[in-house]
Amino acid sequence: MRHCIWLLFILLAFAARAQYVPDVLGDGYARRTFRMADDKEGKVVCTLVRKTRADSVRQAVLYLHGYNDYFFQKELGDSLNAYGYNFYALDLRKYGRSMRPHQDPFFCENLSEYFADVDTALATIRAEGNERVFLMAHSTGGLIASYYLGQPGKGAAVNGLILNSPFLDWNLGWWLEEIAIPVVAWLGRWWPDLTVQGTDRPNYAYSLLRGRHGEWTFETAWKMPFGHPKKAGWIRAIHEAQKFVQRGLNLGCPILLLSSDHSFPDRKGWDKAYKSADIVLDVDDIRRYGETLGQRVTYRAIPNGMHDLILSTRPARDSAYRAIADWLKQQE
Repeated sequence: MRHCIWLLFILLAFAARAQYVPDVLGDGYARRTFRMADDKEGKVVCTLVRKTRADSVRQAVLYLHGYNDYFFQKELGDSLNAYGYNFYALDLRKYGRSMRPHQDPFFCENLSEYFADVDTALATIRAEGNERVFLMAHSTGGLIASYYLGQPGKGAAVNGLILNSPFLDWNLGWWLEEIAIPVVAWLGRWWPDLTVQGTDRPNYAYSLLRGRHGEWTFETAWKMPFGHPKKAGWIRAIHEAQKFVQRGLNLGCPILLLSSDHSFPDRKGWDKAYKSADIVLDVDDIRRYGETLGQRVTYRAIPNGMHDLILSTRPARDSAYRAIADWLKQQE
């Protein structure tokens, strides 16, 4: 009987480990796919990617990507491993590894739809022996993370929050932000599938993509250079979440707020200035609203940083990594 019990434990442990498979990134990265509750489009999954240290580390960082994005930045995971952390990244539903043919990429009607994905990732990370977990999020991921932690009972879910250029406000000008966006958001309540914007300019993607003006390789079916048409329901989801966080959240966990030191307008043609500024968001808005998120916010502006600071050119991204490492050290 005792042998049967031990055999059962061994089989259960093997089954748990077998849920991870080698990831497309290689180099020790593995992924695990979770079946979530179906939505109106059908089957839904989210995907947790990890690279853990070989020793008995009991602390981890979970990374959330931005809009029209997914996790591909191996340098980030490798760096956090070197800092002494197990690394995890979550491809949210309808993004990246979690995208399915029957789905409208990136679409949601409320950012709370992602809460189950984040809950699942955090529970898994804790179950794998991590006693301290820091949440790191970029752009729309930063809005999702802030919105999530601002909900009742969620504030204690992590030991700290790192925000890389969070999408806390639109960067569209007064008329669009104060008149057009609220109107479209109202339409999104009744006609969420109404397409209100076509594709985007490719300048930001081209500033990153190797073979254009950048140094990074990524799957362009998952991170689309021309973006994807946006619907009124998605505009409403962003608008409602931004209104929530802009009132201030009073989060108790320590927060590292990062942005470039300046923004630059995204114009029709190519400009070398795109490589040394945030051309997606207004850094003044990031700081203004980011500093109201919690009781212990540390703000760092990265000279010549791009919108995704960890994809910036050197020395800007080295400065971002130093800011992250120094802040994590202070939390020990």
